[in-house]
Amino acid sequence: MKKIYKTKQVKVKNTLIGGDAPVTIQSMTNTHTRNYEATIEQVRRLEAVGCDIVRLAVVDLDEVKVACRIAKEVAVPLVADIQYDYKLAVASADGGMAKIRINPGNLGGADKLREVSTACKRNGVPIRVGVNAGSLEKGISTAGGIAKALAYSGLRNLKLLEDCGFDDLVVSVKASSAKVTVGAYRMLAKKCDYPLHIGITESGVGLSGIIKSSVGLGALLLDGLGDTVRVSLSGDPVDEIDIARRLLRASGRDTNFCEVISCPTCGRCSFDVAGLAEKVETRTRNIKAPLKIAVMGCVVNGVGEGKHADLGIAGGKDKAVIFYKGEVIKTVEMENAEEEFFKFVEASLRI
Repeated sequence: MKKIYKTKQVKVKNTLIGGDAPVTIQSMTNTHTRNYEATIEQVRRLEAVGCDIVRLAVVDLDEVKVACRIAKEVAVPLVADIQYDYKLAVASADGGMAKIRINPGNLGGADKLREVSTACKRNGVPIRVGVNAGSLEKGISTAGGIAKALAYSGLRNLKLLEDCGFDDLVVSVKASSAKVTVGAYRMLAKKCDYPLHIGITESGVGLSGIIKSSVGLGALLLDGLGDTVRVSLSGDPVDEIDIARRLLRASGRDTNFCEVISCPTCGRCSFDVAGLAEKVETRTRNIKAPLKIAVMGCVVNGVGEGKHADLGIAGGKDKAVIFYKGEVIKTVEMENAEEEFFKFVEASLRI
C-alpha cells in the first residue's frame, strides 16, 4: 500500500523510520533493566523473532549503565524510555542508546529539555515524543475530546523540541481506546510530517488485547498512517511481534510474504481444509516472496473464489483439482491430493 502521508525519515542506529522505509516493528522489555541477564536474554529473544527496535525502561543511572552495556552487545537498536528525570535521558544518549523516548512536558522545563536535545544532537540520537491519554500535561483542555487533546499535546511537545533547534523526531499519541487513538493520529497527521509511532496503549491481555489493537492499528495502517508500530499486550513481549507482522500483512503494508487463504467451509466440504491450510502456512512461514496460495473446500466454487491466488487446491469427495491463477492444471485422487499439491507448492516457491 502506498502511504498517503509522506513523513520525514529518522535513523535509529542502522534502522530507518519514515519516508519510504518499511514499517518497523517494536516492542519493550518487561524485565527490570538492572537485571542484566534477564534483560539481554529478552532483547535477544525479541531480536530472534524479527523485532526491529526494542525499548527499555530506565529508572535510575544504574539502569542507564546496564541498558548502554546491552546496547553495545546486540545488533537491534535499543531505546531508553525516560520519565521525569532529564539526567537519565542525557546519560542514555551519551552512553550509546540508539533513541530516547520522553514526554517533553514532564522533564522539568525548557532548560532541562534543551540539555536533553543537545545531548541527543551531539550523539545523533533521535527522540520520540510519547504522549499518552493517561498522562496529559496539566492545563490541556479535554473539552473537545481526548483525541483532540492528545493531538494538541503531541504538537505542543514537538514544538518545545523544535524551539531547542532539534527536529530528529518521532511522535506517538496513544490511548487505551482504539477509537480515541485513531482520531488522535488522524488529527496529528494533518498537522505534522514527523514519523508516527502507532500503538494502542494498555490494550489488555490475550485475545481482547489483540482484537483491540487490530481494530485501532488496522484502521491507521489502512489509512496509510504509521511508520513504526507496537502491539502492546500484557505478557511476554515476544508474542507481540508475530501479531504486528500479521497486521502489517493484512493491511497491505507488508507484501513480501506468502499469503495463505482458505474458505470458511460449509456442508459441501468433504476434506480437512483447516488442517491443510495450517500445513501450508507452516511450510511457507519464512518465505519472503509476494505469493498467494488458496486452500478451498469444494470444486463447486473453489476455483472461481480462489482465482486471484497464484496457486490453489479445491477438494471434493473423491477428487481434487489443483489450479494456477484460476486455471485447473491437474486433477488428482483425494487420497493423494495433499502430496501432489505440495509438489506444486514447493516448485512455486523454489524450495
